[in-house]
Amino acid sequence: MKFTTAIAFTCLLACVLAAPPASQPDAQVLRFDSDVQPEGYKFAVETSDGKSHQEEGQLKDVGTDHEAIVVRGSFAYVGDDGQTYTINYLADENGFQPEGAHLPRAVQ
Repeated sequence: MKFTTAIAFTCLLACVLAAPPASQPDAQVLRFDSDVQPEGYKFAVETSDGKSHQEEGQLKDVGTDHEAIVVRGSFAYVGDDGQTYTINYLADENGFQPEGAHLPRAVQ
């Protein structure tokens, strides 16, 4: 069930990231790779407007009470200022953990 939810979330996120704003021309998909296995998946997509998204998910502790999915990935886009922004992330039993040069960091 967790795996199905993660796949659905990932697909929704990919669709949102791939949708161009109304003021920009339609982007073309330059590359789309996908591999779905019983205990994991990975995909990569790149579009002509400079967006890209790569992600890999794996089940861990399969068959136990602590079964979980671990998702690692990154996405990049060109901002209105012309700069490319990249976010790397990990999502696991500890939540969604994004990192990017433009994101604020927690003070430790």
